[in-house]
Amino acid sequence: MRHLKSGRKLNRTSSHRWALMRNLVTALLRDEKIRTTDPKAKELRRWADRVITLGKQGSLHARRRALGMVQDKAVVRKLFDTIGPRFKDRPGGYTRIIKIGRRRGDAVARLFGRLTRRHRPAARRKGEGAGGKKPRKRRALSIS
Repeated sequence: MRHLKSGRKLNRTSSHRWALMRNLVTALLRDEKIRTTDPKAKELRRWADRVITLGKQGSLHARRRALGMVQDKAVVRKLFDTIGPRFKDRPGGYTRIIKIGRRRGDAVARLFGRLTRRHRPAARRKGEGAGGKKPRKRRALSIS
């Protein structure tokens, strides 16, 4: 039984899984978006949130731990200079996963993962309701 054993195996050995997650986290932080399969994206979310939390801490120890996970020094610099301060007021949930359909060759579910934006309240204009836009009027169907 797998009680209290977290994480997905992804049908790989532990060294292959570790290398895969390091590559995915590095690519996500470098480009701030990534396209991958469903189980990889859900597992990537766990790893990326941990690394971004290190970026928020900003200490030397956190930087060295991030360098153990992220493979590129320039990406670690970006993590601590721009990404970490961007999420300083956010308590978690730094990544968003959006379904984009199925892959053409083998019909596996594909997901688009990206870093969330900083929460900013939307500016309201006069005459707008709570939803932000006025509801569109529907045209009546004409039967000819």
